[in-house]
Amino acid sequence: MRINLDLRYPLIIEACAAAIQEVLPRPKVGRQRRRGNYVENPDFSHVEVSCYSKSWPCLFPQHGPGRKHQRLIELADWQWSLAETDPELLLKGLIHSDGSRFINSGRNWSYPRYSFSNRSQDIRDIFCRTCDLLGVHYTFAPHTVYVSRKADVARLDEFIGPKA
Repeated sequence: MRINLDLRYPLIIEACAAAIQEVLPRPKVGRQRRRGNYVENPDFSHVEVSCYSKSWPCLFPQHGPGRKHQRLIELADWQWSLAETDPELLLKGLIHSDGSRFINSGRNWSYPRYSFSNRSQDIRDIFCRTCDLLGVHYTFAPHTVYVSRKADVARLDEFIGPKA
């Protein structure tokens, strides 16, 4: 498994490596600094956290060939059972991977808001179902889910915290 993470968020990098090591304590978890692919830049921009194991397909049965937004992505029953036990952890991971917290503003107003963006409708559905478990209200735009209500943003702030 290879997970590419932004160098600006060292706590997320360490949390990712620790989670992999907890699931599979035996193989070594590697960290390799990488340069961006989009521009010619000598600076490192991200870290590839990796771990080889023949167990990954059993742990992630939704893994498969092709682009994830073009194939079925669903959590297995045992994965949903874990998500229902600790939905905050799943939502935190989804926001850290494909989401953001930002200040939505207009001429005379501004307020914090969360967004979650992914081309896969199945992954957006997992995000929404997890919000439902927590009673968090959300709205849609193409490929993006927003959490905007003040109380719901405050609820997410309780356990997501800043990217760091």
